[in-house]
Amino acid sequence: MLYQRPERKFIRIKGYDYSSNGYYFVTICTNGREDFFDDVRNGIMGLSVIGCIVTEFWQEIPEHFDNVELNEKIIMPNHIHGILKLKNWHFRRDAINRVPTEMPGGATGMHNPMGKKTLGEIIRWFKGRVTYEIHKIGCDGFFWQSRFYDHIIRNNDELNRIRKYIQENPQKWEQNRNNPENLWM
Repeated sequence: MLYQRPERKFIRIKGYDYSSNGYYFVTICTNGREDFFDDVRNGIMGLSVIGCIVTEFWQEIPEHFDNVELNEKIIMPNHIHGILKLKNWHFRRDAINRVPTEMPGGATGMHNPMGKKTLGEIIRWFKGRVTYEIHKIGCDGFFWQSRFYDHIIRNNDELNRIRKYIQENPQKWEQNRNNPENLWM
């Protein structure tokens, strides 16, 4: 009998265009929530060499995706929280759909999902680039969790609440569910 993987739950909003203008809150965790980025001491997050690599490539996102503005972020021992603002001015609106000004096509001549500058494409680039650079310095055991958490920020009150959550994250590390010492929670 062949092994069948359990079916994965789809965690994105079905039918939502993740290249749409707006603010997105993302959380990206290391595989197994292993602490690679250093530690919180007295409510302040220190950064290891690996944590500095994560910071460097987070800051580079707008250089590779001209539709992104970075907002608040924090790197924690085993995850990163950040707010990205997507502003896709390169799309024009027709009567029914959002249509790219250039239709990428790909090898089949059909619509190519890459090149739309979606949230998933941005995070895929970031995770891949960070992993490559970390492996290059000899840390072959570093990997990200295969997925990431996202939340579409709907208004200014929510944006400010999430910014505050990010800013206060190091002070609340002792109670954080991502803290390996809290696995029993």
